[in-house]
Amino acid sequence: MMSRLPSYHIACDLGAESGRVMLGTFDGQRLTLEEVHRFPNGPIRVCGSQRWDFLGFYRDILHGLRLVAARGLPIASVGVDSWAIDYALLRGHEPLLRAPCHYRDARHEVAFRAVRNPEFERLVFAETGLQFMPINTLYQLLADQKQDAALLDFAERLLLTADWIHYLLCGRAVAEATNASTTQLYDPRTHAWSEKLIAHFGFPRRLFPEIVPPGTVLGPLLPDVMSETGLGAVPVVAGCTHDTAAAVAAVPAQGGDWAFLSSGTWSLIGVELPAPLINDAVRAANFTNEVGYGGSIRFLKNIIGLWLLQECRRIWARDGHEHDYATLTRLAAEAPPLRSLIQPNDPRFHCPADMPAEIQRYCRETGQPEPQTPGEYARCIFDSLALLYAAKLDEMEQLTGRRVRVLHIVGGGSKNELLNQLAADATKRTVIAGPVEATALGNVLSQMLALRLLPTLEAARAVVRDSFITTHYEPRAGVDWAAARARFGQLPA
Repeated sequence: MMSRLPSYHIACDLGAESGRVMLGTFDGQRLTLEEVHRFPNGPIRVCGSQRWDFLGFYRDILHGLRLVAARGLPIASVGVDSWAIDYALLRGHEPLLRAPCHYRDARHEVAFRAVRNPEFERLVFAETGLQFMPINTLYQLLADQKQDAALLDFAERLLLTADWIHYLLCGRAVAEATNASTTQLYDPRTHAWSEKLIAHFGFPRRLFPEIVPPGTVLGPLLPDVMSETGLGAVPVVAGCTHDTAAAVAAVPAQGGDWAFLSSGTWSLIGVELPAPLINDAVRAANFTNEVGYGGSIRFLKNIIGLWLLQECRRIWARDGHEHDYATLTRLAAEAPPLRSLIQPNDPRFHCPADMPAEIQRYCRETGQPEPQTPGEYARCIFDSLALLYAAKLDEMEQLTGRRVRVLHIVGGGSKNELLNQLAADATKRTVIAGPVEATALGNVLSQMLALRLLPTLEAARAVVRDSFITTHYEPRAGVDWAAARARFGQLPA
């Protein structure tokens, strides 16, 4: 049954650019979110590698918890969500044996290319149903095995980002399933680590902790954390610890004819399925099966999303030209449509030294006008992303046999009205944008479901519909998107 008295929940939401500590308040009908503390995040380049400052963002999380505790509210639970894939290595009482590598570190691409062949792909996909990407945990471990074998032999446990924070908060070292399912070492049919792959690659079995389902109450905050923050024995809940799983849990959808697009640094587009879809056609299309709340499967495709524009902004800022996202979107709306297109998933855009130069080079090689102004770059990126959404929705319909009539866009990218409209135009489907804070919302909702303050995921999504405004976009006429889609389909990737 729904709670009648207000309940308060803390969502620690770690993203690739920033982290937040959010306070969720549920009054029995509506849920509100308040950002209590925001802090920057991102890779640190050191000794020729890219690393994460895990201890730094743990320090910021503790600071956010202190700010919440100062309000004197009866906090019902706390939980963490994060990006997937990256991990910390632990031994005994030592919580961090090295600064964890960033998923974009170049060594993972080397490991990825070294092992891929048809036999390898058949073996790994049959076990995991996961798409092949060089950022996956599997290739990070293979890189460690080659370059840091002594460290792997010394370590006793591997914990993914959010699971590591939970361990520091409550002392329980587990792998929550939505995050574990992204590693390419997890079997979504048995809901367990793939013992076959762990043995095949010779990874130490002790590294892989117990797997728990989303919505598991791990235990209370440790005494030193209570002392440090001023909170009491608040339960730590492993909800949907993978940020995309959390965002999908908060999609305000109804019926079965919808797809989701979690729009941010990455764009993740997919549908919910009751069971994994693992066959040769899915493998050839490089779609993925990841775990969602309640044992559902997020059948999806990773797309390099607004990372393209983020990197352009970084290069322009380096050269002394600052452009905020609102200005870039306005300039893109004024730029000619469909003038220049790229294939966003081309590996050349994964981590180039100079994104604007790489976009120009691609356009030059494909006989298209090269973007010259920030508005033209942004329009090229938005048009290309919208066309890629359309292509992947069509492909998803063919693979699943499911008709998609509505595309729900959630996350930070859902604020971009131009991109939302272009998505509706290119896909020829209704787009419903919002909520923006879907990841933190899904984190809070999965905590509430674990504490039985909400009865079902459907009830949780109803709370989202009642609590947050969404914006609808319908396809417009006037631009020949069919011709653009044909042209886009001929571009090399």
